[in-house]
Amino acid sequence: MKEQQKILAIINPISGTSNKDKLPRLINEVLGSEAHSVQVETTRYAGHGRELAAQAVTAGIDIVVAIGGDGTINEVGSALCNTDTALAIVPIGSGNGLARHLRLPMNTARALQVINDGRIEAFDYCTVNDHPFFCTCGLGFDAQVSYKFSMEGTRGFITYVKTAISEYFKYKSKHYRIDIDGTSFEKNAFVVACCNAAQYGNNAYIAPRATMHDGLVDMTVMHQFNLAESALIGTRLFTRSLDQDKHVSIYRGKHIVIEREAEDVIHIDGDPIVMPARIDVISHHRGIHIIVPPTLEQNV
Repeated sequence: MKEQQKILAIINPISGTSNKDKLPRLINEVLGSEAHSVQVETTRYAGHGRELAAQAVTAGIDIVVAIGGDGTINEVGSALCNTDTALAIVPIGSGNGLARHLRLPMNTARALQVINDGRIEAFDYCTVNDHPFFCTCGLGFDAQVSYKFSMEGTRGFITYVKTAISEYFKYKSKHYRIDIDGTSFEKNAFVVACCNAAQYGNNAYIAPRATMHDGLVDMTVMHQFNLAESALIGTRLFTRSLDQDKHVSIYRGKHIVIEREAEDVIHIDGDPIVMPARIDVISHHRGIHIIVPPTLEQNV
């Protein structure tokens, strides 16, 4: 008889806007079988998800399920890098950028079913000053929006858009010194986004050609644009054509160093954090195992 797979499901109770009370029962209904031994935990404080995932690795758990948004996935997945324990994703956050990149269902029951039907595949992850990220990290305007959004009393896409519009009228480009695999240059930029996956979330593609299999970071540099140009940039962001805009340059490399004038906020998978003036971003090739739908293309 085949040995049971051991699964730990970790729920972030404050992700997104939906009620989580029925989730444990649904998890057991979908995953509970002779093939699986399932345990469910709910996070109680910041960093708890990483602690639970690290304990799962030590205990020999086969699959850890992150149930939340990109911040939850980052917290849980950070403990699974360079281990044999696979990450499964059930997206219930505001943007769900990594889940969308990997073509995972937004429906909770169907996302859980992927754990039964899908395959485990190795993907790239990145680090920024040794902090892992799986989707994007950003400096400049998007980091400022992330910081302000984190202080809002409500979550969701509409709140994020309102925050972005408000901050647009206040934010000015900053000066950066950038080195990509030994080639250096300087830029004044509105946004500098370092991307492992293609989008922020909500199908907003900040790095339209990014793939999680090439061992490279896609760095999108966006220059200041005026209000009249913002509609076209917004359209291109959501139609996967941002790389065609005159205000945007995209670079690729394995190791990117970004230097700014002083320490400031950046975002890591959407969550803001203050970091030093020097930012080191490194791609780690196929260092995380993730469960994906059986139909997912090989070059995502």
